[in-house]
Amino acid sequence: MELLTLLIMGGLAGLMAGLLGIGGGALIVPVLVIVFEGQGVNPQIIMQMALGTSLATIVFTAISSAGAHHRRGTLDWTIFRRIAPAIVIGTLLGAAIADQLTSRTLQWMFVVFMFGIAVQFSRGTTATSAHTKLPGVVGMNFAGTLIGIASALFGIGGGSLSVPFMTWCSVPVKRAIGTSAAIGLPIAVSGAVGYIIAGWNESSLPPWSLGYVVLPAFAGIVVASTAAAPLGARLAHRLSEATLRRVFALFVALLGLRMLWGLLR
Repeated sequence: MELLTLLIMGGLAGLMAGLLGIGGGALIVPVLVIVFEGQGVNPQIIMQMALGTSLATIVFTAISSAGAHHRRGTLDWTIFRRIAPAIVIGTLLGAAIADQLTSRTLQWMFVVFMFGIAVQFSRGTTATSAHTKLPGVVGMNFAGTLIGIASALFGIGGGSLSVPFMTWCSVPVKRAIGTSAAIGLPIAVSGAVGYIIAGWNESSLPPWSLGYVVLPAFAGIVVASTAAAPLGARLAHRLSEATLRRVFALFVALLGLRMLWGLLR
């Protein structure tokens, strides 16, 4: 049952990665928390393991999704090269910060984040009113660092932050989605490395763990998410995304309520 749950969530995460340019962490992290709780994992490190494992799975989701968008010409490599270095620095910093926080604090932060994501996505559109052009070196580095820190703290591929940022800076929606899918790769790689290093000497890890990355859970999610990401990319070019975004928002809100119930009980 746990494997089936991880496969289903991995498939949904891959679909959303291709469709909306997000890494799927908003789906993966709460499900991993529930699975780890059921396995009796040390509650003091559950959230760190969920975040680290989520980011590790996004490596493969991002590769699959970015490749599909690149083939369709909606991936702007110039933007990617400008923001990626700061993304890496921010993500490593975020993983270090997460290692210093308690699992319960991280869960409260994630619940607030999930409800925020649900509100954002329930609006039914990726587009925001363009206000400006992409900033210069300092502005891009600042934005990339913030996106990286938040992505590591919430175990996400950054699309829920980078897509609104790019559309606000006048980047067309589909190009922002495709570029965000690629941005998820340096976030995921640096985040996974950061969580592996942070959890390397943790004594209460479950079997088959590499730092805070739990390899069996990682493998189950990757199989389904990698297969589903190209389908999401195809849907992004054929379908209106408003209804799917609202369904995603509802699902994220329900998972957020489940995590909140777990914190309050």
